[in-house]
Amino acid sequence: RWRGPSGQGLAAGSGYPDRWSATDHIMWKTPLESEGNGSPIVWGSRIFLVTSAGGGATRGIAAFNRADGRKLWETFAPDAPVETVMAKNGYASSTPSTDGRLVYAYLGSHGVLAVDVNGRQAWHQSVGPIEAYHGTAGSPLLYKDRVIVYQDQRGPGGFIAAFDAKTGARRWMKPRTEQVGWGTPIAIRAGARDEIIVSSMRKVYAYDPGTGDVLWTAGGSLVEVIPTPVVGHGLVFASSGRSGPTLAIRPGGSGDVTATHVAWKEVKGSPFVPSPLLYGDELYLVNDMASIVTAYEAKSGTVLWQGRLGDAVREGFSASPVAVDGKIFFTNDMGETFVLQAGREFTLLHVNRLDEPVLASPALVDGTWYFRTHRHLIAIK
Repeated sequence: RWRGPSGQGLAAGSGYPDRWSATDHIMWKTPLESEGNGSPIVWGSRIFLVTSAGGGATRGIAAFNRADGRKLWETFAPDAPVETVMAKNGYASSTPSTDGRLVYAYLGSHGVLAVDVNGRQAWHQSVGPIEAYHGTAGSPLLYKDRVIVYQDQRGPGGFIAAFDAKTGARRWMKPRTEQVGWGTPIAIRAGARDEIIVSSMRKVYAYDPGTGDVLWTAGGSLVEVIPTPVVGHGLVFASSGRSGPTLAIRPGGSGDVTATHVAWKEVKGSPFVPSPLLYGDELYLVNDMASIVTAYEAKSGTVLWQGRLGDAVREGFSASPVAVDGKIFFTNDMGETFVLQAGREFTLLHVNRLDEPVLASPALVDGTWYFRTHRHLIAIK
């Protein structure tokens, strides 16, 4: 799924290379027929991507062979009206999810599509017309036996919905009034109950996964929200806006918990597009409006260090950071990956360059990196 099995950008195992270039450590490099910001996911011997064609007129899921990058199949959802997007977003900005039986993708106005591992459509659910500011980008969350997606959009029509993973039948759908947002929900355990967390315009929401009812909200976010929250140390970390703020919220409350459950708040320096990374006791945020990374003590919000990642570029990072083998990796839109030592001091080890634009977050499996660039799917080992 989006950001790996944990949903937090943490890779399992060890033995991943931390150095590469456009030619070094490249296992294979497969051309892609269309650009996309959605990340690859891996199950067994296959890689799955969300794709688009015809300027967004068709959108679907494609599969590739892990061993050599060969394209195996591509399945499109039923045709639907094309929503308006900004150039940087496009029509393939979400990441699929899979349980090994079916592969699920949220495709904006083309609805929710589920196919089996051989590309045969299992079900499709329309979500109606989408009028999202700058287009859509959220990814589906697999929670137990259901698929959960949400979409904020202009005017009426915003929603959060749960679909039966096997049949596509709608379990519940609740309206949302927020009009701007591109996030992905996460599922957390809060005491004796599970909560579905949505970080969105003005507020962070917690929903009951069984009914879709709102459990609690916390205010303080800005209007534009892209980062997916991360969770740990008894806190939910949610960033918003163009460089701030970030909220650290204690889950498990009821009603408006802004005054009671916000453990700490950082009003500036947060990411606009990339999601936070929680690795050990530290929370890492890259301010993509200035190319500055900040490490916080996760429990208290104390700033540990800051450092610059290359040139200061406005909106220069889109991919979310990942962590493995005691290192953290930040990839900017130019395809430069900054490799830092994780910990309480800023230590830039080196910079890897793919010489291609990269807006999608990588997938890490069995010692191999899988990158989606603007025009290629690349395996690095």
